[in-house]
Amino acid sequence: MIDGLDPIIHVPKRLAAMAVLANAPSVSFRFLKDHLQISESDLSKQMSALEAAGYVSSTKVGRGRGGSTTYRMTQAGQKAYEQHRSALLALIHAT
Repeated sequence: MIDGLDPIIHVPKRLAAMAVLANAPSVSFRFLKDHLQISESDLSKQMSALEAAGYVSSTKVGRGRGGSTTYRMTQAGQKAYEQHRSALLALIHAT
């Protein structure tokens, strides 16, 4: 019954980040931080896990206070997110 749930995406903060990324071509670090209402260090940790899995890619421009990071969902991330979403819906509708 839980086939298809991705343990990397299933973490609530990562799932929320993936949901945002699924609806935009790219999103800034600041937007994600503000939208998800989590600390910079927590967001960095969650996005690093998604990036290590190959689900998101990041682009960094500049350094320090003037720098910015932008994320986008990869094709592998899109596929994994859709499978996870479908598995969640199947689980919800099965009960």
